[in-house]
Amino acid sequence: MNDRIYLTNDGYNRLKEELYVLVHQTRKEVLEKIAEARAHGDLSENAEYDAAREEQSQIEARIGDLESKLSAATILDPKQIKTDKVYILTSVKLRNLDNPDEIIEYTLVSSEEADTDAGKISVRSPVGRSLIGKTVGAKVTIVVPKGELHYEILEIFVKP
Repeated sequence: MNDRIYLTNDGYNRLKEELYVLVHQTRKEVLEKIAEARAHGDLSENAEYDAAREEQSQIEARIGDLESKLSAATILDPKQIKTDKVYILTSVKLRNLDNPDEIIEYTLVSSEEADTDAGKISVRSPVGRSLIGKTVGAKVTIVVPKGELHYEILEIFVKP
């Protein structure tokens, strides 16, 4: 993975913590499961062994993924983010032009930190891609699977 990944310090630390747990705890637990299953004898018909090996494969893949992301990560300082346009780590307040009473707020983050329940959307999502680079007052049409959304950008800011 050569793409730069932009993370907040919190996002970076969450990935680092997940990696630590996988390497120092989960990996050991799975190796113990494999050893225990191996002790049951014939491996050719040992479902426990096969399941443990599959789990090991998934954990090793996730470890590799996390290591790759962390090595490609750039930690962004919210204090350095400009608010003249919508960038990663900016928050935007939007008015729904189809329902002017509806005001919504999103914070644009990397895919690794996206959490729609918390109002954090990926810059790679349809909404994120449509907002990046826009300024206050811009009217934006966002194509989503359900159709089109129409918004006006009311405010761009950085949350403390």
